[in-house]
Amino acid sequence: MTAVFENEVVTEAKVRYLNLPGLSGEFALITIDNGHDHTRPSTFGPGGLASLDAALDEIAAHSPAPVAIGVTGKPFVFAVGADLSGVPAVTDAAAAREIAETGHRVFRRLKDSSVPTFAFVNGVALGGGLELALHCGYRTMASTTMVAFPEAFLGLVPGWGGTQLLPNLIGIDPAVTVIVENALAQNKMTPASKTAELGIADALFEPADFLERSLEWAVGVLGGSVTVDRPEVDRSAWDAAIERARGIVAARTRNASPGAVRSVELLDLARNGVEGDAFTAGTRAEDDALTELLMSDPLRASLYSFDLVNKRAKRPAGAPDKSLARKVTKVGVVGAGLMASQLALLFVRQLKVPVVLTDIDQARVDKGVSYVHGELDKLAQRGRLNPDRLNQLKGLVSGSLSKDVFADADLVIEAVFEEMSVKQQVFAEVEAVVSPECVLATNTSALSVTEMASELEHPERVVGLHFFNPVAVLPLLEVVRAERTDDATLATAFAVGKSLKKSCVLVADAPAFVVNRLLTRFLGEVTASVEQGTPVAVANRALDPLGLPMTPFELLTLVGPPVALHVAERMHEAFPDRFAVGEGLRRMVELGKSSVYSEPGVVDPDLAGIDSGDSPLTEEQVRRRAVEALAQEIRLMLDEGVVQAVQDIDLCMVLGAGWPFWLGGISAYLDRAGVSEQVTGSRFLPRGVASLPA
Repeated sequence: MTAVFENEVVTEAKVRYLNLPGLSGEFALITIDNGHDHTRPSTFGPGGLASLDAALDEIAAHSPAPVAIGVTGKPFVFAVGADLSGVPAVTDAAAAREIAETGHRVFRRLKDSSVPTFAFVNGVALGGGLELALHCGYRTMASTTMVAFPEAFLGLVPGWGGTQLLPNLIGIDPAVTVIVENALAQNKMTPASKTAELGIADALFEPADFLERSLEWAVGVLGGSVTVDRPEVDRSAWDAAIERARGIVAARTRNASPGAVRSVELLDLARNGVEGDAFTAGTRAEDDALTELLMSDPLRASLYSFDLVNKRAKRPAGAPDKSLARKVTKVGVVGAGLMASQLALLFVRQLKVPVVLTDIDQARVDKGVSYVHGELDKLAQRGRLNPDRLNQLKGLVSGSLSKDVFADADLVIEAVFEEMSVKQQVFAEVEAVVSPECVLATNTSALSVTEMASELEHPERVVGLHFFNPVAVLPLLEVVRAERTDDATLATAFAVGKSLKKSCVLVADAPAFVVNRLLTRFLGEVTASVEQGTPVAVANRALDPLGLPMTPFELLTLVGPPVALHVAERMHEAFPDRFAVGEGLRRMVELGKSSVYSEPGVVDPDLAGIDSGDSPLTEEQVRRRAVEALAQEIRLMLDEGVVQAVQDIDLCMVLGAGWPFWLGGISAYLDRAGVSEQVTGSRFLPRGVASLPA
């Protein structure tokens, strides 16, 4: 193999020959291991594939010939697939195809082996790691294992046999779930228990003695005392499952994700089976797809997004030294509405400290506490909490009408009505009872944190913690530094955010911070086009080529017109030249409408006429107007110092707004589309970042 990844951490394949009780002949066990760094999972670049190929050569030449071959990983890790860090070095299609074909050739040696093959999946198996296991005749998994095919999420396809082998093992409909639906649901993983139910895993064993038990099981299979049933795949289900897959891709990506679209095409091809020429044709089609996608901008963009989420998010730019953070042993939540209750649930689940809610009357308090208890009950019913932990967490949540209960709190967060005077009053009342070291946080979506703290005795201990709805799902936390926020408060905020398993981004105390500011500008341009006379349906389809997770009016419904109006009004006050408050939005709020539609595709009769202007735009014109507005706003935000760098804006939009990985962040998309230079005079990112080298 001639393709080389510079600085590849090579996953070595080492062979041992075992004499196992009950087995007449040697068992060849391959262990794949990329070294002593257990924080870095094993991957397959050209060097790793060559090592596995050489191990199989050694086994083929060994005398006497082994009676079976097994593959396992280093402690707690099987393999997580192709070494994507080397992809930027792939600059021509020939090298891309060589990588695709080599993976197929090496893995297929296990499928075509003359002796039985086993995969002992002792830890996480993603992408190519799972494909390696699927090429083996039998699979055991540690009970703690998680598996997934993240490729469609990254703008790729499972390109080393996954699209062909999985549907012919477990059936086409569950394969659609694993390869397409889960991948497009923020790369949802499948636990070991589910893999056994689906038929991916033939047996599950506990991690403590996983390899020993797996080898015993393999001896049973070889000796005939253990049988593995392989239910016949229902080929009559193919058309319906492929139709479902196409529907998922259309709904979640507007068919704009090349990896997702190609994955469905390859799954459709798998109906021909995985024997002989049919498998060869299927893997050749995977080679074609992988070659094309490896040489595409969307993949480079995905790797840029991946780097943001897995590196920059873990080392927040501008965060103070973590040693300055104060310990948080009790949390207070002002408010007991839905957002406040979600926050209380998050704090008690992740911090496992007392959490107390307050509100203006007992009914509200009781409702908030009941919500948290009810959600904990649901987690227990799904097996996520055992009875002891359930009772413990429930006992940590309480409510009160008096803010005196915050006297020993280390952090108090408010989530009350978005009105400055109300929030200032709340903070004044809280400051009167808490210790001088207690951090006061606000979950405001648009108001000035500096102004909120301006009348306090200790404004330096006020910080913004802007969570996104739904709190349990969206991973972003905008940490807002007000003018007088001190380093200890900020360090505590980042430490708490990390404990809550959120990705924190430092933002300045600017109107609407990052995500809401950009979404308001973006959505505002679309709604303005409607008021000009663009039909609602045209405006709603205009952004489909971007593959965003929601159309503009789906987003408006999710956010809620009252919240959207509130943010729009705040932004209009701050930047009247760029942010308008649409009369259509005001009308929706006045009428109590949550959507522009009364039923799918039908504009609510009460909102008739919102698109009665005389200057309608085309879909392309609406889209162009929206992305040009984004480019202008991002440049202004960078000039204002809202974030440390443009990468933080991209990270916020990927994690807080669902901006697709394969677009590579807003700035990367705007650069590739030429919008950045046209609107602002320059690119946001260097050439070759999130795109093919020029």
